[in-house]
Amino acid sequence: MTAVELLALAGVGLVAGVVNTVAGGGSLLTLPAMIFLGLPAGVANGTNRVGVLLQSLVAARRFDAEEVLDKALGWRLLVPTSMGSALGALVSVQVDEELFKKLIGVAMLLMLGVVLLKPKRWLQGREGGAPPHLPWSGPLAFFAIGLYGGFLQAGVGIFLLAGLVLIQGQDLLRANAVKSMLVAGFTVPPLLIFVFSDFVAWVPGFALAAGSMIGAALGARMSLAGGATLIRYALVAVVSVSATKLLGLW
Repeated sequence: MTAVELLALAGVGLVAGVVNTVAGGGSLLTLPAMIFLGLPAGVANGTNRVGVLLQSLVAARRFDAEEVLDKALGWRLLVPTSMGSALGALVSVQVDEELFKKLIGVAMLLMLGVVLLKPKRWLQGREGGAPPHLPWSGPLAFFAIGLYGGFLQAGVGIFLLAGLVLIQGQDLLRANAVKSMLVAGFTVPPLLIFVFSDFVAWVPGFALAAGSMIGAALGARMSLAGGATLIRYALVAVVSVSATKLLGLW
């Protein structure tokens, strides 16, 4: 890539870093951008994880500094999500990606209805952040989310927010903080798999990461300033755009 192309990729990374940190779905910007600039789809999928990892670390550290990150919950959920993400990366070349995207798009539209119909649950969480009565439902759900994240990554933050709010009882601000920690953690296994499979282009990856880290810092600041209300509005917008994109409507 030329210097201009790398600079453009960093700019896309900055926007994606903000989107990913405030809600999720930034990979729907970075993946097409890298493919447009000449990277094969598989390499773009692997290279994208470099930016995702570093931006998530920046965001998680900022949330932790502001004492809104529940690290105990994050560590507990990191095990099933990491197991799922490793498996997702391994099977990513064996599944019909277009069909998978459409299924995820339908799931996002269903979730959009829940976001719109039950605003208090998203803004306030469950009393005391109480988890569900079925202890297996949390790990199983987060394993599935990790599986999707390892396979495609795009939009995984949206599903993490849904799981953290609807299953773990967090409000959106605290869920967003844990989401950043989880994404940073469960991105490592797929990234290693893609590295050893020679599916990572390092120069574009670091250009993307440079912009993504700046975007993550801005996104964390916006989330902390706007609180759960801002995140909910951003979530509605991102889910709407992501779902229609995955369904091939634009």
